[in-house]
Amino acid sequence: MNLSIVIVNWNTRKLLEQCLSSIFAHPPGGDFEVWVVDNASKDGSREMVQNQFPLVHLLANDENPGFACANNQALRQACGEFIFLLNPDTVVKPGALETLVRFMEDTPEAGGAGSLLLNPDGTLQVSCYPRPTLFREFWRMFHLEVIRHQGTYPMDRWSLDEFQEVDVLMGACLILRCDALNQVGYLDEDYYIYSEEVDLCYRVQQAGWRLYWVPQAQVVHFGGQSTQQVAQEMFLRLYQGKILYFRKHYGKFAVQIYKLILYLASVWRLVLTPLVFLEGPSQRRKHLSLSTNYWRLIEALPSF
Repeated sequence: MNLSIVIVNWNTRKLLEQCLSSIFAHPPGGDFEVWVVDNASKDGSREMVQNQFPLVHLLANDENPGFACANNQALRQACGEFIFLLNPDTVVKPGALETLVRFMEDTPEAGGAGSLLLNPDGTLQVSCYPRPTLFREFWRMFHLEVIRHQGTYPMDRWSLDEFQEVDVLMGACLILRCDALNQVGYLDEDYYIYSEEVDLCYRVQQAGWRLYWVPQAQVVHFGGQSTQQVAQEMFLRLYQGKILYFRKHYGKFAVQIYKLILYLASVWRLVLTPLVFLEGPSQRRKHLSLSTNYWRLIEALPSF
């Protein structure tokens, strides 16, 4: 088996159907298999997969064990030389799978690779970024990227004809060499959702493998379609995952500094909240919702 495609789904039936249709419409060329792990969806996702895609291996969970755990359920049974982690809210463009597999075959030092991600309107979406550090997180949280790129890459200036070596690839679309996974282990299940791919990319690089962004492969990513269903909870999960990453790889002292950065950045945002009443209604609602999330983050920080 050349390629195993793993998709974790939670209540995104229509998008999952679209994703699977794009895979079978634009297959990778060699032998491949598709695994869907459904995390207790209530929207008919399982029945749709069973009825419309009988070739797909379906693993149906009675509860939601989290993104990392669900991926690992399929990884333990997958047979491919390469493993392709794919979000259900994606559409694979023609040639994308074949391009990624061919790149991995032609680049033996590559432990993983990611495609160019596009927004639904065709604009460029962030699909890779530098490894998180305390300095980069501070720079990003205080919006200093407008001065100089530190926590992000200048992807808008990169050539779409050349691959780039990178630190972290988005888990929404990530192909991995099975040999690398066997060496470093699967996704760390301490991460419920968010930062699990950051942790995995770090371990892959530490083991001597390289990671690449391959823009010749293109995938449309609608983004956050599952997590938007529980947006406030996922906001806290995002920073809980980041704190776990810093604790695991940088130690307790780094975690305390990172919590201080989050606290100061959250307070700064709350202080500026009255300015939202100078905005239009839609932007005002968005920023007021964010202010509520940052207040909840301040309250939750001591328990993280």
